[in-house]
Amino acid sequence: MVVFVMGPTAVGKSDVALELARRWGGEIVSVDSAQVYRGLDIGSAKPSPETRAEIPHHLLDLLDPSETYSAARFAEDAARVVADIQARGRMPILAGGTGLYFEALERGLAPLPSADPVLRRRMEEEAAAVGWAALHHRLQTVDPETAARIHPNDAQRIQRALEVHALTGEPLSRLQRRRAVPPLGRLQGRLLGGPVLKLILAPPSRAWLHRRIEERFHAMLAAGLVEEVAALRRRGDLSGELPALRAVGYRQVWAYLDGAYDEAEMVRRGIVATRRYAKRQLTWLRGREEGHWITAGEGANEEASARVESFR
Repeated sequence: MVVFVMGPTAVGKSDVALELARRWGGEIVSVDSAQVYRGLDIGSAKPSPETRAEIPHHLLDLLDPSETYSAARFAEDAARVVADIQARGRMPILAGGTGLYFEALERGLAPLPSADPVLRRRMEEEAAAVGWAALHHRLQTVDPETAARIHPNDAQRIQRALEVHALTGEPLSRLQRRRAVPPLGRLQGRLLGGPVLKLILAPPSRAWLHRRIEERFHAMLAAGLVEEVAALRRRGDLSGELPALRAVGYRQVWAYLDGAYDEAEMVRRGIVATRRYAKRQLTWLRGREEGHWITAGEGANEEASARVESFR
């Protein structure tokens, strides 16, 4: 049996995953595109050393921030870890908010072309001149299905969708329907020996989630988020355009340290960006099949454990 603990950022996934691990002899596999990087601790809400000493955690601190990690690599890494956990008689609990990683593991990924540095640089130069909203408008022309899922300010995803179209002549949305056999699917036939229970934590209200997001961002700042990003900048070999440092929170603090805006504006932008990210996560989660929705907050741990009990 494999358990997925899914939900938007700041909803309380880590607490539920930890409680399940304690009760059911589980180990946690991080499904988070920022936690794979060393040195990105505070802003990614990485579990503390004490928590990691109590409950084994996997797929943390895999790479230097100068490196690039992909959903395809995550899927292979996670499938291997899941198999290892089960071979030791433990329960794998995959917890996190990076939907593409869950998608890659469970459903497989379409065979897409690798990044083209020259083409990307050309698009970045064009965006600097006309803005990403203009490139989003172009995407609406060549791939309206993908454009509808991407915010006009989401530079990274706009760039990738246009890049794929330029390199293949086909819309990203069409290519994504041609999925390879997923790593988890291959394992289910050989090692997992049981189904996947998908637990989805839902905020009791939008106001509740917004308050949690704001409180958590302020707590990260108090814990030293700005100092964490400043230490990364002092290395001298990193830029704010690297995937690791485009993560929500890190991007806004990096720009603040660049002098793009003052501290108050950095805080405002960080909170707003996190809220938008949570909204995109919830939109994606509503399309998950066979998901068991649990209201976050008081009682979530007990309900999650009851779901596991009835599913075993």
